Amino acid sequence: MTSFASLSLSEPIQRALRDEGYTEPTPIQAQAIPPLLKGLDLLGCARTGTGKTAAFALPLLHRLFTHRRDAPRKSARVLVVVPTRELASQVAKSFTDYGRHLRPTVAVIYGGVGQNPQVKAMSGGVDVLVATPGRLLDLMGQGFVRLDGVEALVLDEADQMLDLGFLPDIRKILNAVPRQRQNLLFSATMPAPIEELANRILRNPTKVYVTPVASTAELVEQCVHFVPKQEKLELLEQLLRAPEVERVLVFTRTKRGCDKVAKRLTQRGIPAQAIHGNKSQNNRERSMDGFRRGKLRVLVATDIAARGIDIDDITHVVNFELPNVPETYVHRIGRTARAGASGVAISLCDGEERAYLRDIERLIRRSVPVVGGASAGARRSPPPATAEEASSSRGEGASRQGHGGARRTPQHGQGQRSGHGQQGGHGGRGGQGQPRRQEHARRPEDSRGQRPAAQERRPENEKRGPARYPARDTRPPARLEVREPAPKSDQKLATFGAGV
Repeated sequence: MTSFASLSLSEPIQRALRDEGYTEPTPIQAQAIPPLLKGLDLLGCARTGTGKTAAFALPLLHRLFTHRRDAPRKSARVLVVVPTRELASQVAKSFTDYGRHLRPTVAVIYGGVGQNPQVKAMSGGVDVLVATPGRLLDLMGQGFVRLDGVEALVLDEADQMLDLGFLPDIRKILNAVPRQRQNLLFSATMPAPIEELANRILRNPTKVYVTPVASTAELVEQCVHFVPKQEKLELLEQLLRAPEVERVLVFTRTKRGCDKVAKRLTQRGIPAQAIHGNKSQNNRERSMDGFRRGKLRVLVATDIAARGIDIDDITHVVNFELPNVPETYVHRIGRTARAGASGVAISLCDGEERAYLRDIERLIRRSVPVVGGASAGARRSPPPATAEEASSSRGEGASRQGHGGARRTPQHGQGQRSGHGQQGGHGGRGGQGQPRRQEHARRPEDSRGQRPAAQERRPENEKRGPARYPARDTRPPARLEVREPAPKSDQKLATFGAGV
């Protein structure tokens, strides 16, 4: 069994690890630290919560200790680029904790707060700079930050950093750092196109995959509820009132939806706070601190804002809305079952999101078990075993309904209210006003070509109630007797009269 003592880390770092109670590295740490100590480029992929931050922080701190030198003014020796403010604070804290006996200078740069303290921190140069792309480029444009002294560049959460939204900023940063540098990319997911792009940046990288790409945590119990969109809040409230739900993170796709869910839960007696990009940094830090300390039980977040949440005892993750990017699902459920603990991931899926669910199941290479819906009547048949079966069964039901409902025949004196009546454009009441000949032509010969049931073919002399399908010779003359079209003015008047 590998231990930190066998990884050739410097003694001050070993002492800090003992202070933290760490004795054995995680798989990503055991495989990534040795090549990083040699100065090699590295592409590391492991699921969230497996210790990726320590995997690059420890060898970089060792490099700073063994090659001591002052950083250039307004620059840094190690640059770590991350997508969110919360993740920036978390990574900076890790460098400070693991380097407590080395006392490296660490600065954090992100938006949402005043820039003056950040400018002051960078004025004399720092050992480690952790930054988000937007504010970093802003300060570079103002001349307060330079990157000509960077010896090692880390892109954390690389799949998001190299995605289309961050790629222009990353290119500008790459153009500003020296060509001779060590490059590290770490992420929980690594789609093939992103990996190809990363290979253009890295030079002969060592690739470390400790779990299959886009694998979900084995300790996370996953399930999905098929529920109409308008009933999601009611179901969410029921789930959150369960005694086993101790600390829960609820995900939404939009900032507006995030605020709406948090407000509705609070109104219904379940205190909740929302964090997203439009919240001030002080507001986000207060919400995070309350959630971390256990004072706040429910936190509602968007995907980007939740990237920096590193709390070990989150028991449940709820996907109030399924993500439209399947890799995001892996990041979401990775917020629970951290540090070897177990967790539960619950998804609420409406009809418009079933395509997202299929993409997720294809990515994680497994079907998400289906449980009951929000209320009685939300599902009238027993739930299928998997989401794929649910989708196929609903597709068959839609197909049958699209043919007008083979076994639903109109009663005597009533218009047909489903099938071709509503969708075929024959009028507001399922074909009222159409000739009886067309209604008779739609006798219950379904799409499979089956003949009418036996009870509908009784002898003519048998006593029975009013006929469902009158014989042709008994039909009223109706409108088919009109042989010439009336003038347009008369047609409009007749139409108006019928409407009245």
